[in-house]
Formats: sequence, C-alpha cells, structure tokens
Amino acid sequence: MSAVAIVLGLASRAPVTLFDEPYLGLDVGARTLFYDVLLRDYGRHPRTILLSTHLIDESESLFDRVVILNAGRVAVDCDRDEARELAVVISGAADAVGRLTVGRTVLQTRAIGSLSSVTVTGDADEALLAEARRTGVQVASASLQQLVAAYGAPAGDAAEQTDHQSTRTTQQKEAAAA
Repeated sequence: MSAVAIVLGLASRAPVTLFDEPYLGLDVGARTLFYDVLLRDYGRHPRTILLSTHLIDESESLFDRVVILNAGRVAVDCDRDEARELAVVISGAADAVGRLTVGRTVLQTRAIGSLSSVTVTGDADEALLAEARRTGVQVASASLQQLVAAYGAPAGDAAEQTDHQSTRTTQQKEAAAA
C-alpha cells in the first residue's frame, strides 16, 4: 500500500503534495529508491512537497525547510541549514555539564549515572568551547534528529533539572502546555 500511495502522490503532480510517513513497510533499499525518485520528479516538476517523517536522519537531505511541532504549535520554522545552528549538545561529567549550561536555555537533559547530555539553544561560542576543552566535556551541534527530540521532550524532562538548568523560554512553556 505504501508503494501505491507513493506512485499516486508522485503521479498526481499536484501543486501541493503531502506524504505522511510514505515509506511505512518499505525496506531501506525501497526507501532509498523513493527518495531518489522523489528528488528526480521534483527536479522535473517543481512544486511544494510536504513530507511528514520520523526517519529524520535518513530524510534530512530532502528538506529545504524544517517545521517542528511541539504540542500542536510550531516550535521551529526555518530553512534546514538554519535548523542545524539552533542548538548544541553538551556531554560529559554531569557536574561539568551543569556548570557549562548555566544561563543557557535547556531543551532536553539525559543522564546515565554520573554522565549527562544536555541540548541547549544557541551556538557554541569560544568561551563555551574553551571551558569544554578544559573540563573534558564534548560540545557538538545538535543534529536535526536531536533537535526534534529535544523540542518534543516532555515538559517534565526539563523540570527535573536543577534550577540553573531548567530555563525554558516562555514560548516553549506555552507550547508544552498546549
């Protein structure tokens, strides 16, 4: 049925084509073929194509624009390259990571034992990178998948952190409450 829906969606060449998880039931080879055919068809017949997906890393190269919904509200709406610059992930010893996240907007925290991984908004400035090197903490740009996961994290995820880490913006609180 997925293959039939894909063929119909591509063949219609409607000005707006919506694919909602079109690859369900397809193996990796068939999904790759779908992405190739989709891009080729789009190149020949440009139009707006909306692709709803949970396979973000696999599909990322198809995106021009990224819209992330959180509790039915738009949390992110920007071009794909801008989205990659919205957040960083700080990982390492929990106490060192905690110090590096002071004053930053925390989107998501994950902890295992004495290790912590925190996704925060913004980019990695020189001061953050220097302190991370000094304390043995890793700092990396958040992948699009990590960004989606962070914005979709339950509101309680941030609430369980210490006060200096749980600085969600008003907009994020409203989105989580909706």
